[in-house]
Amino acid sequence: MLLPTRTSRIPWTTLVLSAVTALVAAAVSLLPPLGAPAAHAASAAHAAHAASAAHAASAAHAASAAHAASAAHAAHAASAVQSRSDSEADSPSESRPVYSYEDAIRESVWVDTTIDGDGDGRTDRVAVDIVRPREPAAQGRRIPVIMDASPYYSCCGRGNESQTKTYDAAGNPVRFPLFYDNYFVPRGYATVLVDLAGTNRSDGCVDIGGRSDILSAKAVVDWLNGRATAYRTRTGGQTVKASWTNGATGMIGKSYDGTIANGVAATGVKGLKTIVPIGAISSWYDYYFAKGAALFDSGPDGLSDAVESDDAHARCAAVQKRLVEGAPRNGDWTSLWTARDYVPDVDRVRASVFAVHGAQDLNVRTKHLGQWWNALADAGVERKIWLSQTGHVDPFDFRRGEWVRTLHRWFDHYLLGIDNGVEREPMADVERAPDQWSTDQVWPPSGTRQTTLRPRGGATAGVGVLGTERAEPGATETFTDDPALSEADWSSAIDTSTPGKAGFTTGPLTKDLRLSGSGTVTVTATPSTTSAHLSAVLVDLGPATIRDYSAAGEGITTLDRRTCWGSGTEGDSACFKETAADKEDVDYTVFSRGWADLGHFADDGKGRPLTPGKAYTITLDLAATDHVVPAGHRLGLIIAGTDAGLVEPPSTTPRLTLDLPRTSARLPLVGGAPKAAAAPSRAAATPPLKGVRAPHHRTPLPSLSARD
Repeated sequence: MLLPTRTSRIPWTTLVLSAVTALVAAAVSLLPPLGAPAAHAASAAHAAHAASAAHAASAAHAASAAHAASAAHAAHAASAVQSRSDSEADSPSESRPVYSYEDAIRESVWVDTTIDGDGDGRTDRVAVDIVRPREPAAQGRRIPVIMDASPYYSCCGRGNESQTKTYDAAGNPVRFPLFYDNYFVPRGYATVLVDLAGTNRSDGCVDIGGRSDILSAKAVVDWLNGRATAYRTRTGGQTVKASWTNGATGMIGKSYDGTIANGVAATGVKGLKTIVPIGAISSWYDYYFAKGAALFDSGPDGLSDAVESDDAHARCAAVQKRLVEGAPRNGDWTSLWTARDYVPDVDRVRASVFAVHGAQDLNVRTKHLGQWWNALADAGVERKIWLSQTGHVDPFDFRRGEWVRTLHRWFDHYLLGIDNGVEREPMADVERAPDQWSTDQVWPPSGTRQTTLRPRGGATAGVGVLGTERAEPGATETFTDDPALSEADWSSAIDTSTPGKAGFTTGPLTKDLRLSGSGTVTVTATPSTTSAHLSAVLVDLGPATIRDYSAAGEGITTLDRRTCWGSGTEGDSACFKETAADKEDVDYTVFSRGWADLGHFADDGKGRPLTPGKAYTITLDLAATDHVVPAGHRLGLIIAGTDAGLVEPPSTTPRLTLDLPRTSARLPLVGGAPKAAAAPSRAAATPPLKGVRAPHHRTPLPSLSARD
């Protein structure tokens, strides 16, 4: 507790009495609550549900109102942590909702980025909306920050309900999207939402993960730590200091927001203690291309145009031009991509990392997670991972109660310094089936080894065997690229000879086979044309119930029922729609994929025309995964051309002949090579297998129409 600094006019007896009263109140605030957390007042209809869920309904509003009327109000500023028992009074285990959310300070500042991205002759200022508890500021206590920097706060919204920021008539922030403010502000954190340069109320231009994007967020961390300048208005000269914070910052966000967290962490900025990237990019080239194969029908200029403000759209033609010129559609690597690759700078990362990703994310594919995770491990960065069966989905929408509990403890440890043991818990949580999770002390687990499996021909063309033995010299398989066919078409007919793919399977496995981490497939192929695409997919052949990641919800169904996670106001509710797993019964599951343009055979960064009739060797990077192929199922490898819906087709549709002895897959098998019988030959076609509908890339902003 902080005593008044001017004491000459205050009797010493009053000081002693005040100190004793505050200490007693602080001790009371450290006792465990007598009952379940209360539901938010604005959602009484959901109180029973919220009270039964762990941390579902915060008692912040009720607690702060009760204490506001008591003489112990000052003690709340002295402590927002709770011990689990009297014996742990000196070792708090978690922050508690002791501060008023309704009475919180809501303000906006504009931080100077020191760069002039829009070329108007002034350095760009980025808008920063802040909500923080009033009580710590009144007592001179400094608090940590949870920060989400995003380009989406006005154009598109955040979260499953696409929430945007809202403001009152005077421009003061009213609604802060997502639950971070509702839940954490009463627990003694500030929530800081940053409009990236060129978006919403910020100056500058959107440069898609480049210098402007990263520095506009880094500048805010610098300001929070006293190293940058902020202003009270967008154009005025009145400066404002972040004297209310201790500078300890945690960045969080999904998709683009999480990508910015990765990029800022890679600068090594001081004060950034932890990041929580959810479905985040680690290298922007790998977002738009897979070894030269285009994954979308537009480049970074299309995304920039979609998210930038009208002001930026009028000023940023030069930046748009650089995005077009620096990202050629032939998939060649340029300096633009070098500036947007955060993996080489992993040695600068000071922050711990809690990474969350959907194993079936076909927007930000798990290659981003795999290469970032491996680099973090090599750099010795403290880290944790959740890997779900969903697509591009936030954990708040697929594992809500456990997510809030875990995130709470994570921030408490890394931002408040509470020794709650979260860093000593299992490193990995992996979803095995809808809502069924397993844990690992390390990830990938101990005993995981890169193991080579090889394809061999079978009795029927295009229906081969996958095992550890090399094919006979001269053995080949031939298929013709059909851009209308997808991985669903290939997989459903893997046991049938079809002209558009070559499939190889093990026999039924004698025991479970787990793949964990990133793998590769090396292909030697002879094309009939001057350009060609290749796809490689891994398939679990056997019945299962999985999340339907190909549906609109990407593995979740949104319900009408709401639950409340913190305190709220009339303009910023803490109550969000619940979700349920969207399940599908299938005969096969595609669980990892990789693509490439064969013209990049000699150099990942530069393609060249192919010579028809000449053999080329290229290695395809498979997306990181953690999947168990159960005993009795078969493991399949399919090699084909263009994966419809996931890869843009090449200019030609070649016939490709695989050199089987020079084709192989290196897979991260837990325990090494499987002890499985060879797959039997199949002379006759089998009925099509059932899977999810043909997946397609989730475009960066599927709900946006073109700008007028």
